[in-house]
Amino acid sequence: MDKKIEKKKWPPKKIAAIGGIAVFVFFVLYIFVFGDKSSKFNVEKDRITISTVSYGPFQEFIAVTGTVQPIETFFLDVTEGGTVVTKFVEEGAHVKIGDPIIKLDNAQLTLSIIYNEANVFQQINNLRSARLAFEQSLLSLNRQLLDLDYQILSQKRLFDTNKKLYEKNLISENEFKNTKDQYDYLVKSRELTYRTYYQDSLSRAGQIASLEFSTETLQNNLQVTKQQLENLTVKAPIKGQLTRLTAEIGQSIRQGENLGQIDDIENFRVRVAVDEYFIDRVSVGQGGQFTFSGSEYALVISTVFPEVSNGRFQVDMHFVGEAPKGIRRGQTLHIKLELGELSNATLVDRGGFYQTTGGQWIFVLNQNETEAVRRPIKLGRQNPQVFEVLDGLAEGEKVVTSSYDNYGDIEKLIIN
Repeated sequence: MDKKIEKKKWPPKKIAAIGGIAVFVFFVLYIFVFGDKSSKFNVEKDRITISTVSYGPFQEFIAVTGTVQPIETFFLDVTEGGTVVTKFVEEGAHVKIGDPIIKLDNAQLTLSIIYNEANVFQQINNLRSARLAFEQSLLSLNRQLLDLDYQILSQKRLFDTNKKLYEKNLISENEFKNTKDQYDYLVKSRELTYRTYYQDSLSRAGQIASLEFSTETLQNNLQVTKQQLENLTVKAPIKGQLTRLTAEIGQSIRQGENLGQIDDIENFRVRVAVDEYFIDRVSVGQGGQFTFSGSEYALVISTVFPEVSNGRFQVDMHFVGEAPKGIRRGQTLHIKLELGELSNATLVDRGGFYQTTGGQWIFVLNQNETEAVRRPIKLGRQNPQVFEVLDGLAEGEKVVTSSYDNYGDIEKLIIN
């Protein structure tokens, strides 16, 4: 008799299948609930720039461009017009103080000198004649006074004698009075002659003073005219190089016209253009450095020009010590202009990441350098090489500093 075999409800295969499905569902749920849901992006290591966060000396500076200029430039403006008759030197020549550069001719000025000289000679002759007449008048009046003094002295003796005789009734009263009247007349004549002498002296002295002043004025005018004639020869006022000369032989030059310029080639300054963003952080006394022919040189700001043009303002910088040998006018220098004092800080290299993040976050690598996770940071001061890290990074950590343009909102980089 056959036995009835009961069918098992949970065969092993079925149990295994159900268990596998359960494990798969649990895994999926785990990934969904507890797994890393951050967006990822695969990058090749050799296509990114990895920098190490450091701690060390930091100085805030900006990179600026300066142009070498002579510290002194003299513009050759002619004080008198004329026609160019001689060129003593050519453009580019080195000149010393007083060296002639060009000579002008001015016929009107020459005639003016001749006319002024004639006036001076005539006035000098008038002065001499007036002085001679004055001396002759003085001699004549002095002679008259001398004669009157002699007559008064003689008449006084006669008067004193006749007075005694009259008192003794030895002469008549009429004879005595005649003697007295003659004496009084001589005394009054002398007073009148002396007054005439005094007034004539004052008058002639005034006349001579006027002639002397007029003569001096004419002589001064003549001297000025002669100086104008000398100015027709344009001379170098400073030692330097004649960097520009526009005059040619036969050219007519107007008064006040500029003919060129002389540059002091022994002393230089550097004219620097700075972005207006830094106008409140740049002042006289701040320093800067540049490299020339392999050596480092220092500059210091001497003048800050407040006018802003096209978003930039200008400063003048002078060399600290001697200027580099071989430096030339118009040469361009790349300068590190200091904006602050040297101090220690946590630093991260500059890179393209800043254009995307604005310095608010950065990708930080793990120890194995297989992943880089986005982390918020805070940056402070900067210079063309590094940023100062205020928060979010520690010394020794490695970060991606190359451009983030292709990463979008990616939160993790997988580095291959």
